[in-house]
Amino acid sequence: MKRTRRNHGATFKAQVALAAVKGDKTLAELAEHFQVHPTQITEWKQQLLARAADVFGGTRPPAETPDLKPLHAKIGQLALEKVFF
Repeated sequence: MKRTRRNHGATFKAQVALAAVKGDKTLAELAEHFQVHPTQITEWKQQLLARAADVFGGTRPPAETPDLKPLHAKIGQLALEKVFF
């Protein structure tokens, strides 16, 4: 029987990786509990540890501020239409 490929969400991956970082259970126990391969758990754990500093580091580029001129112009246009019609 062919096994279908499962796509795990970020929340599930984080939960598994955090459980691996805690170290309360062995990789085999975690793999059995979460029904994933131990190698996958190790990979997610390494990714978590490598990117954990980014949460507090603020290395993300600042978000672009939208150009508000067209929006203000549209508001003015709609306000005038409401007054005169």
